[in-house]
Amino acid sequence: MFKNAKVKRYSIIAICALVMIAIIWAIYWAMTRNKGAYPRGGAVAVKVATVTQADAPLEITALGTVNSTYSVTVHSRVDGQLMRLHFTEGQFVRQGQLLAELDDRPFKAQLLQAEGQLIRDKALLENARLDLQRYRQLLSQNSIARQQVDTQAALVRQYEGSVKIDQGAVDNARLQITYSRITAPVSGRVGLRKVDLGNIVHASDAEGIVTITQEQPINVVFSIPEVDLTKVLEAYSADNRLAVEAWDRDDKNLLSHGVILALDNQLNTETGTIGIKAKFENTDRKLYPNQFVNVHMHLGAVQNAVLVPTVAVQLGKQGHTVYKVNSDNKVSLVKVKIGAVSGENTIIESGLEVGDTVVTDGVDKLRDGSQVKVVEQMEQPEPHSGKPDEQTVGKAKPAP
Repeated sequence: MFKNAKVKRYSIIAICALVMIAIIWAIYWAMTRNKGAYPRGGAVAVKVATVTQADAPLEITALGTVNSTYSVTVHSRVDGQLMRLHFTEGQFVRQGQLLAELDDRPFKAQLLQAEGQLIRDKALLENARLDLQRYRQLLSQNSIARQQVDTQAALVRQYEGSVKIDQGAVDNARLQITYSRITAPVSGRVGLRKVDLGNIVHASDAEGIVTITQEQPINVVFSIPEVDLTKVLEAYSADNRLAVEAWDRDDKNLLSHGVILALDNQLNTETGTIGIKAKFENTDRKLYPNQFVNVHMHLGAVQNAVLVPTVAVQLGKQGHTVYKVNSDNKVSLVKVKIGAVSGENTIIESGLEVGDTVVTDGVDKLRDGSQVKVVEQMEQPEPHSGKPDEQTVGKAKPAP
């Protein structure tokens, strides 16, 4: 028993010693790992950038949906058998282009019948007019009663009415023949056909024959939050053709340029947004109906703005701050008032001056008065020019 207790005591001592060694090794490893982050003398390695002054274009970005300017379901306006189709699915068609033909023989027969009735009633009308002329001559000679003349005049008017009815029937029959030739009501792309040759189509068919969506021009509908409404209205009142760009879902490829077409007349109280419609010529057909795109709406520019890289601006208990590098390679925590974001830059309204140097990387290791060592001068991002052909865009959004 005594021997077993002694063995257990030595085992516990050995385990405790191993634990202590592991703790000491962990502390040593952590200290040596972090030591490389600090140059000699305790200076923190940082990247910096210079405060610049330039015109800062502003934008608002939003997710939009491409909508066709016109989307039409092509229906037959008469009933009949579908005899011929003059389009292929997915084809681009022009307004007025022939799309389909129905069997027009019943309508031609109706036209022939209406024309025959018209000819007959015209002959009756002509004869009645001749009789009326004779009766009036006889009346002037007191050879006939006036009542007979009046009756003949009424008969003439009756035949005139019949002729007009017949003429309407002829015009209607010709119209039915025209309706048997179905043409495109708008220019655009046709979809998949809804009916095959040989089927009887009706004017009351819900699906119609095919749909046409207009893609040139085409619209994009998007929404912006209420907080951005004031600056949008200001820019829109100054220029009601604000430039808009449509980018792909990854926000990397510019698809098309457009202009603002209209703003909705009220806010959506459920989402706190307002709808906006933009028009795009879509000459290269990169925009497709119901496609999701990133919309960049240009709102002008802030002239001679003081700019710093956005990564230099921190948000803490004191508000928005930056670390400014002084001439003695020590940093000062400076409170700044920021404006809108323009691309990769943030507009500084107060707190910094042009030419100041600010820390852009390594701020998590800094305190007010820390010694720093500049390891890299960050290349200052060029402000977006606001031209439609530029690929770099700035984004005007609320201050963080």
